[in-house]
Amino acid sequence: MSTAAVPARSGQVLADLIPSSRVRDVALVAGGAVLTGLAAQIALPVPGSPVPVTGQTFAALLVGTSLGARRGLLSLALYALVGMAGVPWFAEGGSGTGAPSLGYVFGMLLAVTVVGALARRGADRSMLRTAGTILLGEAVIYAVGVPYLALAADMSLTAAIAAGLTPFLIGDALKAALAMGVLPTAWKLVGKR
Repeated sequence: MSTAAVPARSGQVLADLIPSSRVRDVALVAGGAVLTGLAAQIALPVPGSPVPVTGQTFAALLVGTSLGARRGLLSLALYALVGMAGVPWFAEGGSGTGAPSLGYVFGMLLAVTVVGALARRGADRSMLRTAGTILLGEAVIYAVGVPYLALAADMSLTAAIAAGLTPFLIGDALKAALAMGVLPTAWKLVGKR
């Protein structure tokens, strides 16, 4: 088995450029879960909100675009299941099933599938398409997370939007901008090999 990088082709995600094996796939899935768990520990409390600003969503969306829909979903499913089982790697060292922010984790499961499928179609290879892909992934996370927050925290939907969406929009724009630089640059570097 060769360790040389495979040239990028349409229908590939970044992870496909690593020589294929079951060990690779298991390592990528586990690594994506660990990356998401570590990024969740980068957390800043938001006044008036039970949901902190974290690196968790950015990591999850990078996992989805880099690994593709299937491996991304498996990675975030592992992250969610292990966290719900008690490993303290949700935001701010949380775990279990009682956090009002757990809906965002469920939203990430769907979001990684969406962004992974789009990445397989080349949506992570240019700056503008990457930004659109990441913003769509963030919208999917909010579409699940905000209603869950409203139910779990016994808030109105308007209050949940104010506490669980509005304070995060600037940070999400910054995450999209960062992804706009990281993902297309990775593809350019691969293309130069």
